Amino acid sequence: MTDGKKKRMSMLDSLATAEKPAAPGSMMSSNRALRSARDAVDAHHVWELDPVEIEDSRFADRLDPEDVDDLRASIEQNGQTVPILVRRHPTESSRYLLVYGRRRLEAIRVSDKIDKVRALIANLDDRAALSAQVSENTGRRDLSYIERALFARELLDSGFGTQAQIAEVLNVTRSAVSMSISVAKAIGADLAQAIGPAHGIGRPRWEALTKELTEGIIDQGELIEIALGARNKIAAREISDDDEEPQTDPSIEAFDAVSRRLKKSATRARDSKPRPKATSLVIDGVPVGTIRKSNRKVRLDLTDVDDAFADWLENQAQNVVQELHARWKRDS
Repeated sequence: MTDGKKKRMSMLDSLATAEKPAAPGSMMSSNRALRSARDAVDAHHVWELDPVEIEDSRFADRLDPEDVDDLRASIEQNGQTVPILVRRHPTESSRYLLVYGRRRLEAIRVSDKIDKVRALIANLDDRAALSAQVSENTGRRDLSYIERALFARELLDSGFGTQAQIAEVLNVTRSAVSMSISVAKAIGADLAQAIGPAHGIGRPRWEALTKELTEGIIDQGELIEIALGARNKIAAREISDDDEEPQTDPSIEAFDAVSRRLKKSATRARDSKPRPKATSLVIDGVPVGTIRKSNRKVRLDLTDVDDAFADWLENQAQNVVQELHARWKRDS
């Protein structure tokens, strides 16, 4: 095997080993998908293709596409060192479908100095191409929780496969896919897009946000404006601030702003509910406490009873409740 061919064969392998795995077992899956893509490459030859011949019809898996200006400048100065991966169009012989390398493709499309994109062409079906896309992205930077949730929902809604098949592609359990799809449906694509990826905000906080959405009475359009406002505030602060302080993730700020608004709305909704009325309890004409019912709960407060009776009631509570329940069944 020539040195050039060895180099071309190692290009995809280098992607699989570029980062430390985020969780046990995840890198093994990434390696397998990327190596399968490598093995499917036609003769491991790097082609120079016209960017207009390449379509990007993949499922979206990122909420915040990164700026390509720096990458464009780097490619114009140093050349495109890593090829993109494409597969042949199923019906048009002169066209290709992108598997991964969107930023590199976009950088060359907007360049006025480079008119060809270096690409490997693989023979992959839809499922294999999707697995390669997910594995390549995971190797570079893991998808955030909400990005994975929206991705899983899009796969399900498009008829790609069952939840079990989607779980296999994403290298997670079926229950995790089911839960994330529920979160994605509750949050909605528009609000999620306004918030952004929010790396570091995991499943528990997104699930809490969905619960707050159901408890609070608030228009989602207002939440979208709050999220966008928080992101714009961070952007304006970074433009005007000369201090070299760590930059705040705008999407996390947006998430927190939406969460605070929902908590406030939920608290108001709970406070506005009328408190259940207490019924006074009387023994021998003397008030001894109250009984109050709310949300399938009954609270009995006896505040002024004889100690001996209190001790007896404590010991006989199970029998008393059982007898009262039996009487209720007979009466009804």
